[in-house]
Amino acid sequence: MKLKLSDIAACLGVKTDKEALITSVSTDTRKITEGCLFICLKGERFDAHDFIPQAVENGAAAVVSEKEVDCSVPVLKVESTHKALLDIARMYRETFDIPVVGLTGSVGKTTTKEMIYSVLSEKYNTLKTQGNLNNEIGLPTTLFSLDEKTEAAVIEMGMNHFGEISRLTNTCLPTMAVITNIGVSHIEFLGSRDGILKAKCEIFEGLKKGSFAALNGDDDKLITVKKDDYKILHYGINNKENDVLARDITQNGESTSFTVSFNNKEQKVTIPTVGLHNVYDALAAFTVGVCFDIKPEKIAEGLSKYVPAGMRQRIKNVNGITVVEDCYNASPDSQKAAVDTLLALKGKRKIAVLGDMLELGEKSKELHEEVGRYVSEKGIDMLLTYGEQSQFTAEAVTNGKTVCHSFSDKGELTKKLLETLEKDDVVLFKASRGMKLEEVINNLYGEWNYNE
Repeated sequence: MKLKLSDIAACLGVKTDKEALITSVSTDTRKITEGCLFICLKGERFDAHDFIPQAVENGAAAVVSEKEVDCSVPVLKVESTHKALLDIARMYRETFDIPVVGLTGSVGKTTTKEMIYSVLSEKYNTLKTQGNLNNEIGLPTTLFSLDEKTEAAVIEMGMNHFGEISRLTNTCLPTMAVITNIGVSHIEFLGSRDGILKAKCEIFEGLKKGSFAALNGDDDKLITVKKDDYKILHYGINNKENDVLARDITQNGESTSFTVSFNNKEQKVTIPTVGLHNVYDALAAFTVGVCFDIKPEKIAEGLSKYVPAGMRQRIKNVNGITVVEDCYNASPDSQKAAVDTLLALKGKRKIAVLGDMLELGEKSKELHEEVGRYVSEKGIDMLLTYGEQSQFTAEAVTNGKTVCHSFSDKGELTKKLLETLEKDDVVLFKASRGMKLEEVINNLYGEWNYNE
């Protein structure tokens, strides 16, 4: 990065009588290097203005502040440092004429992002959102990682309130948009699935007219989206009118194979994971590949190289027990999809450990019960729940086959699992990130003396 401080000041609508060469941007004093622009953000529990002296000592070349500051380096005073961060990130992004895929949706964003990355990497040196950096601090951080070697980028956008996707898309300025689905995640803040649809469709606000957009054509809400100014392609499994369609889906152990039909052509694809929800994610990535003129066989090759990120559906064999780690996030749709994955895997008994799904508001009890009815319908062998709301999931299981236990203590849950699990069992762990269900997994691994 090489930006003139005077250009940054002009972007922010302020003046400076000093010049400096900015080589990086940071909101964290621990990551400041020589030539860095330090942006002072304020949160509920911190105020980065308090760390300006430390930032300067660490090599900051200039500071963006909401306060008058007596400082040895130039200070750009603004009304909102949060807005300044987005404005500077947009200015920097505009210096790159490259394909940028902007991605949002209720479920499967990160898996889809990783699959798109795998596909784009077959043709381009691609940048992707790391971890959970998909908010109004993380997205600019990702954009600041663009450099002269970057040939494409896939940027994930998360949100839980109206207006957030609007600000993110107007910062990263995607050249293509992807929306995975419209579920009930964050319904507490957005009121209804129609509200969620409206919030997700804000992604079009930063998309240049005439650009491609890939939408899940099997989603009852997304199929209603009409945007005459954009080239919308639909992908899916059930709606035969989809532009990109999967058929002949077969699951083989820990992989899934299917045929993709598109543009009167066909391509065989195998992904190293199981579950229909992952087929949808792969179809989104396939559609992106088609739009960027990547050869079908190269798209398939990229998808075959997909690697799950973080705590998303990592499948391990530990002491003869198949463990499915899926603790990054949870919604009714993703919990049901995880149950389907559990059933698809080979094993003697199928055991699900489900924790609370958060941010469901007044619909929480109803939606936890919905998952319980799904578990009851599928007839897995055992359901263990963790958390106050997940008790409703267990109570909704009435098939007479599934053994259910509810826990409010992770130690007691771990103890039950140690007593229960046997060789050839398959056990799934799925909960919202805030439940920290991975602590139970780590406790189990510790008792089993298992190290990755």
